[in-house]
Amino acid sequence: MKRRSLLSLCVCAIAAGSLLAGCSDSGTKSGVLKVGASPVPHADLLKYVQPMLEKEGVKLEVIEFTDYVQPNMALADKELDANFFQHKPYLDNFCAERKLQLESLVPVHIEPMGVYSRSHKTIDELGEGMKVAIPNDPTNGGRALKILADAGFFALKDGVGVNGTPADITANPKKLQIIEMEAAVLPRALEDVDYAVINSNYALGVSLNPSKDSLFIESKDSPYANIVAVRKGDRREELQKLARVLTSPEVKKYIDEKYQGAVVPAF
Repeated sequence: MKRRSLLSLCVCAIAAGSLLAGCSDSGTKSGVLKVGASPVPHADLLKYVQPMLEKEGVKLEVIEFTDYVQPNMALADKELDANFFQHKPYLDNFCAERKLQLESLVPVHIEPMGVYSRSHKTIDELGEGMKVAIPNDPTNGGRALKILADAGFFALKDGVGVNGTPADITANPKKLQIIEMEAAVLPRALEDVDYAVINSNYALGVSLNPSKDSLFIESKDSPYANIVAVRKGDRREELQKLARVLTSPEVKKYIDEKYQGAVVPAF
């Protein structure tokens, strides 16, 4: 019997906007797509293109997730047709670790990571022994460390780039405490740490605008474009239509106007 695990824990945002608990397994019937997504901005973008897809004969069902593990597992288990929440380095690392056959369908946008604080107004207030939180997954953790190094928090081993770990910190004159935790809890951790590097989707989810509220932000030429992921080799017509509408001029304008630099089109 096929196990029903992940989607029964999620809430579905159906095309009409109603919320239903306990979604059924994803059938591959023509004209229907079930796509898992982080709430902001991914689910918002998918809901924006629902009417566009409807005109092309595709019913899009958006299933929201609040973590970085279940959407890929649900996609691999054929409970989803696609997901939209991650960048390609994360997907590649996840698939290598778990031996999954998933791949990128299309890059859509970049979410520059930012450094935030509730207790300090600038990064110039950095002091001895302060606590600095970063994501604990390998790709976002290394990316966050590079941002902190670029901001002058500490120095990293030459050439390590975004692949660094806390062990690659070579100079930490202020003896900062680097705390690794789940990316989704970083906004709440701001009450308990001095600084945190937060993914923009989670920052936006608690009304933090990366372009206005961050104390230091990743450059806009970041290679970490967020992608739509599918099972390897799956290029159904419905998925091609999804890729086209998500990279349309209408979506580019929507991203630019709604997010004001906090989310940047990657097309």
